[in-house]
Amino acid sequence: MSPRKAVIAALTAALLTGPAVAQAATPQTTSRAAPAPARERAAAATITWSLVRASNPTEDQRTAYDAITRAMNAAVARYNNLSDLGKTITVRYEPGVPTADGNINGTIRFGSNRSYMTERTALHEIAHTIGVGTSSGWSRLGGSGTWTGGQATALVKQYDGSGAKISTGGGHFWPYGLNFENEMSNTAADRHVHLVAAMVRDGL
Repeated sequence: MSPRKAVIAALTAALLTGPAVAQAATPQTTSRAAPAPARERAAAATITWSLVRASNPTEDQRTAYDAITRAMNAAVARYNNLSDLGKTITVRYEPGVPTADGNINGTIRFGSNRSYMTERTALHEIAHTIGVGTSSGWSRLGGSGTWTGGQATALVKQYDGSGAKISTGGGHFWPYGLNFENEMSNTAADRHVHLVAAMVRDGL
């Protein structure tokens, strides 16, 4: 190989092994979960969120805002790294809410119980804003007590074996619905996001 061709080949190899494309920034980003490996990352980061804050917050509100921000930043980063789902979410701190809740209109509310101000809760509530337990597609595909959509069903079988299924009830699903804090792990959280994205492809 000529010296000129060797230089061109080296430059081409360097470009092909360069860093992955950076994720787009999202509102309220004060902390960020570690990005997923490039092979797992979707093309777009399209979930954004904002927190409604009091103009003169109390100490209770300030500490709640901090905990909610950490939880939402981690959950949104995970969704954006592993899916191409889109949603604009408005988050509120409402102490009277017993735990937390999410609505398909894009609203998530956290109550005063700090044990629910976690990434697990945020992931779970984001799923509700996307349609888990809240959409007509959910009623159609999950109303029987078992999810009938083909893509999410195939995915859970890939995770847990040929006999696996997605059970539904009370607006929730399992496994990987992250319905309780003891279900949380990095693997379960990643699978949760992938399953919600597959449900959307199924018609959620």
